[in-house]
Amino acid sequence: MRLRRHNRTSSANVAGHDPSGLEDGVAIELRNVARSFGRGQNTVHALRGVSETFAVGSFTAVMGPSGSGKSTLIQCAAGLDRPNGGQVMLGDVELSRLKEPRLTETRRKHIGFIFQAFNLLPALDARQNIVLPVRLDGGKVDEAWLHVLVQQIGLQERIHQRPSQLSGGQQQRVAIARALVSRPRVVFADEPTGALDTTTARNILELLRSTVDSLGQTMIMVTHDPVAASYADRVLFLADGKVVDRVTRSPAEEIASRLTRLER
Repeated sequence: MRLRRHNRTSSANVAGHDPSGLEDGVAIELRNVARSFGRGQNTVHALRGVSETFAVGSFTAVMGPSGSGKSTLIQCAAGLDRPNGGQVMLGDVELSRLKEPRLTETRRKHIGFIFQAFNLLPALDARQNIVLPVRLDGGKVDEAWLHVLVQQIGLQERIHQRPSQLSGGQQQRVAIARALVSRPRVVFADEPTGALDTTTARNILELLRSTVDSLGQTMIMVTHDPVAASYADRVLFLADGKVVDRVTRSPAEEIASRLTRLER
């Protein structure tokens, strides 16, 4: 099932993005990014000169066989790992050159991350988990924006319940709101539906699609599931550390076919 596309509203006004440095509507850019591990004959080249731009308000899925470099790509793009070569640009800021304290601050303010395992704190209720990034940053919660998020994730009736009182899908909705609460420029999602049943996964994917269409959020998602990838505006296929194929707004069957050819 695909969501009906809505007219997008400016991300700078709705999703709270700071437009400074977002040249030509580019949220994040990878310039000839390389990442390797090990030395000598044991060197593993996880990324081999990847160059890619991600537009503001776009939804990109990243797919590929095991070991193709998917996780390394989003870890470098999100500033969680440093490339050996090339540049990762968040607006006009080169993430790969920032010292650790500034990098941590930049990630906290401008990058959101949705994990497959939810990573909610069991002692906190849903609301407290959502606003935790703002609290850790010493900031003040924007109650109006929080209200929008709670309405968007559909947990108005459960906002004061702890994770143990929520279903897996509800917990993932809390994790999505937590990733959005600081109004990041980019949200990365690492297999966000991998631990969910089919119906719940579809609901979560519709929610992710809605954050792009209605809130102007920039979303980059790693997934192995062609159905999940079909919710994206485009799909990048990696193999041996390189982007080797791509499709735009394609059905799951076409995506699955291309992925199968890479896995042979």
